[in-house]
Amino acid sequence: MQVDKGPGKSVIGEGRQKTGRQTLEQQNFTILKKRSVLTMVCLLTTISTGFADTAFNRFINSVQAEARGNGIDARYIDALARLTPDPEVVRLSERQPEYVKPIWAYLDHMVTDERLRLGRAELAEWRDFLGELESQYGVPRSIIVAIWGVETNYGGNKGSFPVLQALATLGYQGKRATFGRQQLLAALEILQSGDVALDDFKGSWAGAMGHTQFIPTTYLGYAADGTGDGIRNIWTQPRDALASTANYLKVSGWRAGLPWGVEVTLPDNFDYQVADLKRYEAVDVWQKRGVAARTGKLYASLGDMALFAPAGHRGPAFLVTRNFRALLRYNTAPAYALAVGHLADRFDGLGNIVKDWPLADRPLLPPEIAELQRRLAAKGYDTGDADGVLGRLTRRAVRQYQAAENLIADGYATPGLLTHLSSR
Repeated sequence: MQVDKGPGKSVIGEGRQKTGRQTLEQQNFTILKKRSVLTMVCLLTTISTGFADTAFNRFINSVQAEARGNGIDARYIDALARLTPDPEVVRLSERQPEYVKPIWAYLDHMVTDERLRLGRAELAEWRDFLGELESQYGVPRSIIVAIWGVETNYGGNKGSFPVLQALATLGYQGKRATFGRQQLLAALEILQSGDVALDDFKGSWAGAMGHTQFIPTTYLGYAADGTGDGIRNIWTQPRDALASTANYLKVSGWRAGLPWGVEVTLPDNFDYQVADLKRYEAVDVWQKRGVAARTGKLYASLGDMALFAPAGHRGPAFLVTRNFRALLRYNTAPAYALAVGHLADRFDGLGNIVKDWPLADRPLLPPEIAELQRRLAAKGYDTGDADGVLGRLTRRAVRQYQAAENLIADGYATPGLLTHLSSR
């Protein structure tokens, strides 16, 4: 309807015209308000970024000062000034697959037909050299190549992150700050040694480097020269990387002739509270509890062993030797050590893990794990940080809660357990 603009205009027309003016004014106000909010968000983002930049710059200045005191060349110290934090490093640090994936999914990813095929080809290609490493360090070739396969798929994925930037990102703030700073200073010493050029100094988001992924402090302490040329080039020379791995496992306590572990059967009504990787006991102690070998054999010369039941009472169980602990020195995730051990077994002609994994179980998501940790902590159980990761402390707390509630105390967290905990 067209509005009469003359003196005799209708009330309806006037009302519509007035309403139209109010709507326009409100729209203008809304636009102004949105612009103000956007401006404030941008300002806060700028301030936040500024604080982050300030904190990062303070961190870099501190590292530069310490590096000068350590005698690091100015060109490497100056390279630090050009660094900025990498958000991708932060994202990846919160999603480590060996802690986030169900263990059976992690094993399926690491022990594939293709990885086995490639690994057997590497075993054949490096047969003589691997034999020399076995003789010198006492570490089986299958274990050395399995680590190579799990870490980088035999050099196919060594990482493309600039090591200095990755470690600086980890070092300037967050729960990995101490680690990041320590490794960054060690990385500068590696550059100073001349074993690698700055442009070639690449690795994983965590600063792990080369074919078998050494962190800088481990490199400085245990990297080996497998070629005899005076350079420990783990980035492009497999001989150096494989020799370094063998050397590190030896100094980590690897015992020649000892397997990493044996899959076992457990009796009904087994007390799973003794399933703890910190609890090593003699073979006959485990046998008296009804533990028996499912594959392989249990004998006294295996030494003290610990029971590992990563999927609780419905999944496979393993008695592991102190060589499993040596693998944990390489990577602290038990899933990693199991993947390496199982891949090596497959290279040696052994079969798959016999007992089925509880594939029907829905694993807890990280937010659910964090909720579980908070609820356990509220009841007085020590889980460490509510970080959404099922680490050793959280599993121990779960086991303690299960025992207190007369549940099977296997330390395995499920959605059902979270529901049980939430209802109490």
